Amino acid sequence: MRILGYFFIAVVVSSGLYTDFFASDLLFLIPYALLYPHIIYFVGRHVEDQYIKPFYVLKIALDATHTVLVAALLSFPVIPTLLGFLIITFTTLITGGVRLMLPIVSGLLVLIGLIWFVFNPVIIVETPFLMTLMSVIVAGVFICLMSYFVYFQGVKLNQAQRKVQREQEKYQSLLQDLTKYLPAQLCEKILTGKRPAKIVNQRQKMTVFFSDIKGFTELAEELEAEALTDLLNNYLNEMARIALEYGGTIDKFIGDSIMVFFGDLPSQCVKKDAHAAVAMAIAMREHMKTLQREWRAQGITKPLEIRMGINTGYCTVGNFGSDARMDYTIIGREVNLASRLESTAQAGEILISYETYSLTNDLVKSDAKGRVAMKGFSRPIEIFQVVDFYTNLRLKERQVQYEMPGFVMLLDKNSIQSKDGKHIQYALKHANTYFNDQPADAVTDIPRAQ
Repeated sequence: MRILGYFFIAVVVSSGLYTDFFASDLLFLIPYALLYPHIIYFVGRHVEDQYIKPFYVLKIALDATHTVLVAALLSFPVIPTLLGFLIITFTTLITGGVRLMLPIVSGLLVLIGLIWFVFNPVIIVETPFLMTLMSVIVAGVFICLMSYFVYFQGVKLNQAQRKVQREQEKYQSLLQDLTKYLPAQLCEKILTGKRPAKIVNQRQKMTVFFSDIKGFTELAEELEAEALTDLLNNYLNEMARIALEYGGTIDKFIGDSIMVFFGDLPSQCVKKDAHAAVAMAIAMREHMKTLQREWRAQGITKPLEIRMGINTGYCTVGNFGSDARMDYTIIGREVNLASRLESTAQAGEILISYETYSLTNDLVKSDAKGRVAMKGFSRPIEIFQVVDFYTNLRLKERQVQYEMPGFVMLLDKNSIQSKDGKHIQYALKHANTYFNDQPADAVTDIPRAQ
């Protein structure tokens, strides 16, 4: 395009010389206009690699300067001069936008003003028809080609954007597939190059969580394989959803057991990680009530309870294995302790170590259970049983809840309105008619209200 722009100068001078409109001493402008763009191109090949933007602006400024100087040498013929300025303005607007056009055009006007002030040239209004015609033709061809170039670049840009969009969709699909096998945060760091796929690990203070379903082995002997698979997948899917909701990294599923850790990818802080782990465990325990009702509706009458263990301490986290096959996980004494706490817990219990207790006792009520000897540990371990958040306990002080097969009752004194009292009494009295053969005072094993 620069060659064609300077070809415009050569055509104007040639047509002017041909019609004897210009003096023969301007002949040098023709070879200069034809050679200059090639010279600046070869110079630019060696300079633009280091100074791309400054050199590009310099070339545009030189083009504008050439336009003014040639117009001055030709005594500013009106139509060729205006067309030359139009070419410069159009080029700067297309290639650099308004931010480039304004300073270039301003520079043109300043340079014209200086020439006018110093030399006071005479403007040639009437120009030969041939020079005018050739000027219009070359300028029109230049503008048409530049417009096509812009259109072609726009097409290429749209194609590139669609290609980038397809790559992004492919990347997102790949990331979603990988997150089903690896933690989402780990996959994203690997794909973005922030975590190298090599054997590397570090020591870090983390909170580790283990859980499993008590009585699952016995249930596996009673259910068909398909029913057992559906039940297990449903359970793991719900527990995984809760773990991700609280920011946990799901390490692995081992049958009905789940291992989750907090403190990497990324870590909030040790205290917040411990709070998140305990809050997750409480949420899982609460959600098990919903799952139990669903399982009972499916004919599984045997109650299934979850038991959990949580410990906080320094673990080794990272990639373990070989160069061909690695596993992202954590190892160490504190991991083993969390596993032992889980196996020691009873149905529905959440057992935590003293370290986790000390980090969470400001928000969570936990009862001491003394020191317990555990396999693999030379000294007894002090353990605590998580009861609930203090805020939940204060709320439950005004609630009475019973739940057993075929019977669910939740009495929330905070929500009952006085006008509904008689309706509640009627409902309870109506339900009591089903138990006339067994008076309430004859029942000795009423479960404690939850």
